[in-house]
Amino acid sequence: MRSRIFSLVIIVVAMSMLTGCTNWKQKYTDLNVDYENLDGRYSRCLDGLEDSATKQQALGSELAEKQQMIDDLQAQIDAGQPTEVVTGFEGDVSVDAAAGTITVTLANTLLFSSGKAELKTSTVSELDHILSVLRERYRGMPIDVVGHTDSDPIKKSKWADNWQLSAERALSVLRYMVKRGVNDEDIRAVAAGSSRAIESNSTASGKSRNRRVEVVVHTR
Repeated sequence: MRSRIFSLVIIVVAMSMLTGCTNWKQKYTDLNVDYENLDGRYSRCLDGLEDSATKQQALGSELAEKQQMIDDLQAQIDAGQPTEVVTGFEGDVSVDAAAGTITVTLANTLLFSSGKAELKTSTVSELDHILSVLRERYRGMPIDVVGHTDSDPIKKSKWADNWQLSAERALSVLRYMVKRGVNDEDIRAVAAGSSRAIESNSTASGKSRNRRVEVVVHTR
């Protein structure tokens, strides 16, 4: 009887040990899977950090090059070189080294009839020259086309106000440029209405100066 009991104890202990081994083996397998998953995630994080560092370095170099370009343009202007010669653009051109912009200003009398937003056929040469300079020297750089008006209220026209008129005029110039090769991802239209006057609207000459479209090239 005692031997039978001893035999049963041995069997129970053996079964317990086997069950324990099975549990530890499963735990090892689960832990190993977790480790491999974590190791894979860690490796991907490292790759992402290295890729981000590479992109950051490339962007930094590009930004430095563009800043150097605008600084060189400003230095040439300060040295007495005409802005038109330095930038390549003709007419009313200004450079803002701090903002990194080159602005070409076109009077509305060149572009539009009074109260209209359709481009005059005579403006083709003006805009085509700007386009040629953009292709040769400033390809791929962001461009704003900014429409401006004077402060006179809109009368006897289809426009709701000066904001809408300035927007439609900027869009007319933008569409002309996009149709002739400017990437639509590089250009946007901005409506300024009468909010950015450069002269007093109390005189006819001041109003004439305020009615304008600006093509702003962002060099960085």
